[in-house]
Amino acid sequence: MAQELGKKPRGGEVAVIVGDMTASRAPGTFSLVYLVYNAITCLLSQDEQVACFRNAAKLVEPGGRFVPEVFVPELQRLPPGETASPFHIGDQHVGFDTYDLVNQHLVSHHYTITDGRGSTFLSPHRYVWPSELDLMAKLAGLELSERWADWNETPFTASSRSHVSVWQKPPVCSVSV
Repeated sequence: MAQELGKKPRGGEVAVIVGDMTASRAPGTFSLVYLVYNAITCLLSQDEQVACFRNAAKLVEPGGRFVPEVFVPELQRLPPGETASPFHIGDQHVGFDTYDLVNQHLVSHHYTITDGRGSTFLSPHRYVWPSELDLMAKLAGLELSERWADWNETPFTASSRSHVSVWQKPPVCSVSV
């Protein structure tokens, strides 16, 4: 990803740190730290996800925000006893998720045919509910300020398939005596 960024117009002007989102540090603090496209679910344990929130909270300045984009697990679509659900069926791609309900894990399976050649891609995730992320944020000292179903700020509902949540670090309060 860092190499691709470097190929973009002015991409070379962006300071890049390659590292683990649970522990990597950048100099200074920021008004915004964000994770896109389900990145938090690539951390396969709750401890790693909590560590990510704590690290983000260290990087966010007082009043700043941490904003992840995360899918909502589609467990309601699973018939009782089933552990697999398709998410795309097309002429050149078939995708389905397999769920480990006990451990909150899923694997996204992608099967693609391009120019008569097949390829397979498996993507493991630890799915997490918005309420669990709220608790992780609280443990990191962040407060929920907004939640939408998408980047267009569509209201988040029980049928939303994803969410963009905004947690804010409380501003520094000065106490006068």
